[in-house]
This record gives sequence, C-alpha cells and structure tokens, in this order.
Amino acid sequence: MIQSLTMQLKFPQFFVAWLIIFALTLGGCTSGIESSNTSPTSAATTSTQTVSKPTSESIPGMKDLPRLEGKATVVMTVNGAPITIELDGINAPITAGNFVDLVQKGVYDGLVFHRVVRDPQPFVAQGGDPQGKDPKFPATRLGTGGYIDPKTGTERRIPLEIKPKGANEPIYSKTITDKPELQHKQGAIAMARSQMPDSASSQFYFALADLSFLDGNYAVFGNVTEGFDVVNNIKQGDRIESAKVTQGAENLKSPE
Repeated sequence: MIQSLTMQLKFPQFFVAWLIIFALTLGGCTSGIESSNTSPTSAATTSTQTVSKPTSESIPGMKDLPRLEGKATVVMTVNGAPITIELDGINAPITAGNFVDLVQKGVYDGLVFHRVVRDPQPFVAQGGDPQGKDPKFPATRLGTGGYIDPKTGTERRIPLEIKPKGANEPIYSKTITDKPELQHKQGAIAMARSQMPDSASSQFYFALADLSFLDGNYAVFGNVTEGFDVVNNIKQGDRIESAKVTQGAENLKSPE
C-alpha cells in the first residue's frame, strides 16, 4: 500500500500556475470541443447546484464512450517492475472506462513518460501520448497527441468528470470548488488535458505527492495500490512496457 505524504506543497503562486499549464496540459489541442467557458483554475460550480448527469442529451457523444461500472485493476510494467492501479468506476465511470478501454486495446504499451517533474518538489509523472510509440517521433513534441479512434478517424475526447464529496453523480464539463470524492493524494492517477475542460484523451499522470491545489480541476480516476516505489523512480523517457487489466474487466461497458 502507498504510504501517505503529509507534507504540504508551498509553491510560489506563479510557479504553481506554470506547473499547471506546462506540466499537465496537452499541447496543440484544437478547438471544436463542447466545453464551458471556465478555465482550469477558476471556480465553476458548487454542491448547491444541480449535478449534471452523464446522458447523451446533456453531454454530446457521451453515449459513444465506454464506462466502467465498478472497480478494475490494471498492472502497468515500467523498467521491469509492476505498478498496480485500482481504477474507480463508481466515482469516475467515464474517465476510468476510457482508461480501461485503452489498456485493453494496447494503446499504452510502449508509450513514453514524456514529462516528469520532481524539482523543486515532487509533482507528476505524465505519459500516454500515442505518438510516443514511434521511436523517431521528436521527444520535444510529445504531449500533443491523443488516441485516434479508428472507427471515426478522429481523436476520442472525454468530458471533465469530477464527483463532489457526498454527491450522487459526477459533475461534467466544469471545474468545481467543492472537495471531490477522488483527490490528488500521492499515488493518484488522473487525466491530463488542455485548458478546455472536455479535452482529455489518453494522456494521464501519476501524482508524486499530495497535490490538493489540483483537486476539482483535473479528473482523478484511481490510485496506485502497490508499486509506488516504481512510480517514484520513473524518469523522463522511460517507457510503459505493458499495461494489462487483471481484475474487473467485466465491469467495462462498451457502447453498442
């Protein structure tokens, strides 16, 4: 099990903004996505508002996305060592479902951790850009790609999905100011995205420390239960050797 990290990150305000923009966002995202006008770091909604429900009427394309209805376990191998990740489809069904679906498709096998930030304090290890599977693809351009659905020929993007603590359903397409059910604790796994809320695709990051200032702005969908020492030793340029669903595959519901 991961050990808790009690230290509080005390970045200068300008440095926090820099980290959020450059260490978590996907570069080169295009327009044309259904999203709110809310920026990733501004207040958007509270628990006193009606919670958006994940329906095809409220979220364009929602019915075409895979869902995880329950829990699942993925074992990711990096540098010859396993990382066990528990995915939470109860609190983040679309985000976790997207990840499990991509794992089953082999999308993450061979991909690079293109951004690892540890200085001045532990931050994130980010990977999942499918362009990294090509060894000739320029490393400086990694972080600009997402999963291209062969059925549509376009990039699959998922809505920002955050469930406030105590709520019955997640809120979609908006950042929140309430405390979420799934938080950026050390070992959390979450989706990277651009400043547009509904722009996450395949890129994800591991939280290398407690990052509470990201709560409500990015979608956490699980956590590392074993092998955080492996995560903590990931270096920029390391590759995911394999990622396999070991439990809970039956909880993945694909669109008809």
